[in-house]
Amino acid sequence: MQALHRLRGRRLQERTALCNQIRGLLAEYGLILPQGVNVIRRSIPELLEDAENGLSDLFRQLLVQCYQQLQGLDEHIAFYTQTLEVQNQQNEACRRLQTITGFGPITASVFYAIVGDGSAFRRGRDVSASLGLVPRQHSSGGANTLLGISKRGDSYLRSLLVHGARSVVQHAQRKDDQLSRWINKIRSERGYNKASVALANKLARIGWAILSQQTVYRTV
Repeated sequence: MQALHRLRGRRLQERTALCNQIRGLLAEYGLILPQGVNVIRRSIPELLEDAENGLSDLFRQLLVQCYQQLQGLDEHIAFYTQTLEVQNQQNEACRRLQTITGFGPITASVFYAIVGDGSAFRRGRDVSASLGLVPRQHSSGGANTLLGISKRGDSYLRSLLVHGARSVVQHAQRKDDQLSRWINKIRSERGYNKASVALANKLARIGWAILSQQTVYRTV
């Protein structure tokens, strides 16, 4: 499972780098494209068909090669993603993790691959700390100061948890369950970004509880 995620993550990095390189090369011709893979996919065929945009014949050939490389990376990522989803459906623990708000198939699979059955951690906070989702502390003269999150541990899983938390925070304003009320309170007091990180911390703890207690998540 970890091998699948590492390979998928590498292809995602390669695709991002390729898209950034394409945007940079096109900018040399005065063609500025917004960020986003979908923008690149949509724009390259249009640029190749436009004979008046100033692209040289050689650069058009290079752009075709880049487009084919992008398509190949898309196929690899789709294969890894589909394989992970199939593996998830066959894994009872991953299915239970997906009952948690903000946990999709990819996040559930990575979380289980790293945390296992939860027995390696004494409590949920230990999981959060191992992923760098707890505040760094600076203590001096008996005064404890909490700084930003430590960002230690597996950055891939941490980013997945934060991205999933952001989606939950966005939709929490339209809900009235206990978790949504907690999210909305923090968002009103600390802002959107800190609410997202705080929720990611909570999701990591909930994930550990689901695995260690062999239960499912229930909204209250």
